Amino acid sequence: MKVEDLLSLGAKYIHKTQSRMLLSDLLGYNPLELLNHLDEDIQIQTCQIYQKMIDALLSGQPIQYVLGHVNFYGYTFKVTKNVLIPRFETEELVENTLHYINKYYDKKNIKLIDLGCGSGVIGITIKKKCPNIDVTLVDIDSKCLDVAQTNALENDVDVNIIKSDMLQEVRETYDIIISNPPYIKENEPIEDIVKNNEPKLALYGGIDGLDYYRKILKDVPKHVNEKYLIAFEIGCDQKDDVIKLIYDNLDDVNIITKKDLQGRNRMIFVFHKLV
Repeated sequence: MKVEDLLSLGAKYIHKTQSRMLLSDLLGYNPLELLNHLDEDIQIQTCQIYQKMIDALLSGQPIQYVLGHVNFYGYTFKVTKNVLIPRFETEELVENTLHYINKYYDKKNIKLIDLGCGSGVIGITIKKKCPNIDVTLVDIDSKCLDVAQTNALENDVDVNIIKSDMLQEVRETYDIIISNPPYIKENEPIEDIVKNNEPKLALYGGIDGLDYYRKILKDVPKHVNEKYLIAFEIGCDQKDDVIKLIYDNLDDVNIITKKDLQGRNRMIFVFHKLV
């Protein structure tokens, strides 16, 4: 079969944009380049793989898991069913954190820890942008850490890896703590494609969605240097609750909240002796 035939076949079952994404990724072209290869003959084995990818989408799997990778902040990261699929809001968390790093730090001798790192996109991206920062990735799941280690190698950065339930097994102190922890409430309705595919450990934060903020903030005083920044992604209705937890656990801090591009409160930044 030719490329044009496979695109037509895919469009019968899935959206034509998805069929183009699958086939271009499989053949090593970008989606626009693919249009210049419509007459190219494709080997039967490749056709069979393409069909399996279509079947996976039809079974309800997210396209990111079918492809096995995502683009995050301009970099390519491996994703598997063991890690959360990165969202645009997390790119905004990274963007704002980089802004504060550039504003308040000289980026030398700075230590950052990414808690609940999953695929490692947050810490690795910051390391790519600020190579002199010492970055540590933490997760309780060894399978997540395997993916994070692969992503660090493929993005050519050197990071530290710790298996820990947030800060429980961490022994050092840091200038920056960043986390996109599980924050969905236990009984909160979410899309079926998320609920049925993405790891529950990375989604749910207890009855009120705040368990991991409590766990992190309880241990923060033992793991920060004198001047520190904490950067959290939060659920859009959790701003007031997380701020209360911050004030319950930390003294003499300044707090800035940020909205995402949809106007929802999705980020909280905590400063101690920086602002």
